[in-house]
Amino acid sequence: MLIRSKAPLRLGLAGGGTDVSPYCDTYGGTVLNVTIDMYAYCTLEPTDDGLVEFYAADRKERFSAPAGHPIPLEGQLLLHKGMYNRILQTYGGGSPLSLRMTTYSDAPAGSGLGSSSTMVVAMLKAYMEWLNLPLGEYDMAALAYQVEREDIGLSGGKQDQYAATFGGFNYMEFYDHDRVIVNPLRLKNWIRNELENSLVLYYTGTSRDSAKIIDEQVRCQKDEKSLEGMHELKVQAERMKEAILKGDFDGFADCLRAGWEAKKKTSSVISNPQIDRMYSYVMENGGKAAKISGAGGGGFMMIVCDPAKRFDLVEKLRETNGKVMVTGFTTRGTQAWTLY
Repeated sequence: MLIRSKAPLRLGLAGGGTDVSPYCDTYGGTVLNVTIDMYAYCTLEPTDDGLVEFYAADRKERFSAPAGHPIPLEGQLLLHKGMYNRILQTYGGGSPLSLRMTTYSDAPAGSGLGSSSTMVVAMLKAYMEWLNLPLGEYDMAALAYQVEREDIGLSGGKQDQYAATFGGFNYMEFYDHDRVIVNPLRLKNWIRNELENSLVLYYTGTSRDSAKIIDEQVRCQKDEKSLEGMHELKVQAERMKEAILKGDFDGFADCLRAGWEAKKKTSSVISNPQIDRMYSYVMENGGKAAKISGAGGGGFMMIVCDPAKRFDLVEKLRETNGKVMVTGFTTRGTQAWTLY
């Protein structure tokens, strides 16, 4: 028997960072995001050899240990170890849970597309399929968050786990006591198509440690300028939601620009001279708005342009050292299936 699963990566359109404690606990956070047709993948094969084996194919990292015992959260493959420990502890029922797991992602860690959290969701979905765990979407996303943020201790927000679980365009609200409300947006097809055809992803070639950047943002939240930037991020998320629902594409681009400027106020590590130069290059060659996806500091730049000018912009981007990608949106969240 083989269990396979996948979970979609996401683009943070507006409000990213306001889903991180303590800001969301004090002021409430709002995030607008959409999942794209890039995924984290997991294959789980139950075995009877008394071992638990992990292989991250994209990272060329392997781990093996006796099944049925908590794995120390150290070294490589922390996400795999943390999820196994939680499943063993909560749902193992005394069974050793011997298995072989292989994972990989369409985007590298530190890309700004939520790849780490999305991988946690994909692995959890595979365990749910195998053990027939009765978890709803909210329960599943909350458990993925707990494993990554609490059990393993990696800093970050909540939007990634919920995006990968629910899928589609979502306006999310985050409050104290880990309360989350996911509001799916029902977009007309012509609006979805126009947005999709306006989008270009540009990989800067530089991954970054989002946890360190988020730690720095949290430290800066006591600063008046940083706090002002966080409040502005919330405002732009609400404005962008309205612009998208009405098909106001100029308004959407305005919100994206304003959101990027607000994001840079929250910490000095959000941007750097290389990113600033690339942003200027994009604007000079047909871009209407752009931002670094995720925590900032590197990874993917999300660019919005006139669809009629997208081909020319892509050609100019290909003259640089980065990687250009054209992607589409997805409507479904994480999925799993079994092969006998």
